[in-house]
Amino acid sequence: MPLNAINAANIGIKPKGKNKFRIFMRDLRKSRYLYILLIPTIIYFIIFAYVPLYGLLMAFENYNPYQGIFGSPWIGLRHIKNFFSSVFFWRLIANTISINLYNLAVGFPLPILLALMINEVKNKAYQRTVQTIVYLPHFISLVVVAGMLVSFLSPSSGIVNALIKALGGDPIHFLAEPGWFQSVYVWSGVWQDAGWGSIIYLAALAGIDQQLYEASTVDGANSWHKLIYITIPGIMPTIIIMLILRMGSIFSVGFEKIILIYNPLTYKTADVISTYIYRRGIVGADFSYSTAIGLFNSIINFVMLVVFNKFSRRVSETSLW
Repeated sequence: MPLNAINAANIGIKPKGKNKFRIFMRDLRKSRYLYILLIPTIIYFIIFAYVPLYGLLMAFENYNPYQGIFGSPWIGLRHIKNFFSSVFFWRLIANTISINLYNLAVGFPLPILLALMINEVKNKAYQRTVQTIVYLPHFISLVVVAGMLVSFLSPSSGIVNALIKALGGDPIHFLAEPGWFQSVYVWSGVWQDAGWGSIIYLAALAGIDQQLYEASTVDGANSWHKLIYITIPGIMPTIIIMLILRMGSIFSVGFEKIILIYNPLTYKTADVISTYIYRRGIVGADFSYSTAIGLFNSIINFVMLVVFNKFSRRVSETSLW
């Protein structure tokens, strides 16, 4: 390598032109086996993430399956305008945001707390047992979870209402009353995913230098002091990154579980953007309109991700990029 390229690399200046290309080729040859392992992943994303992007053209067309994507008439932003003027627009936006904020307030801190509690368990065998138990719900199919919710929350034979009756209360139609739907959705999700979500925080806790704890013990720090001044600051970058990712999907709610447990009686609080897209696009075969709504949703999520990433970089100097 030329001397000027070596000097540039040593002082942190990116070389340009031919020197930059030579450095790239050198790294490529040096790590060629790692790049070979990366090829299947690249092919996967090209086929399933980038090639289908041409389908976004349907959002700006009056799509006709017989004419195809490139033969259907172009109508511009008409579908987006129709969605903005729809009677369902504000209900969909409000429900999507409220479910996400509810889930953020409950579902985001609980995996952190769970990881902190598991980390405090000194008996390794007991710790592994607890971890296995809290991980297991994540591997239960959403269809099975939905069936469990219908069974457990049934007003006639459900175990929850049986307990309410035993305590002298009246049975509650949890899955038929709009006021209960979001709580059922969020807390069932917490039960299913809190243990799995704690894995990344346990990994971050394992990366904290143990000498810090030893030094704090010598200085007379108790467990609370170690938690506040060592543990939480040690995992704070991970917490911030995960929070940015969550905020980047504030306008997205997975429709699978909602589709399985909601009904027209709970549309008032259960109907979100993704379920509306499913009904209009798959059930109603209105492909152009549903594609336009999905594109709008993706753009809003991308903007939110960029905004919160920039805000985090200014406030905490921790960001995705």
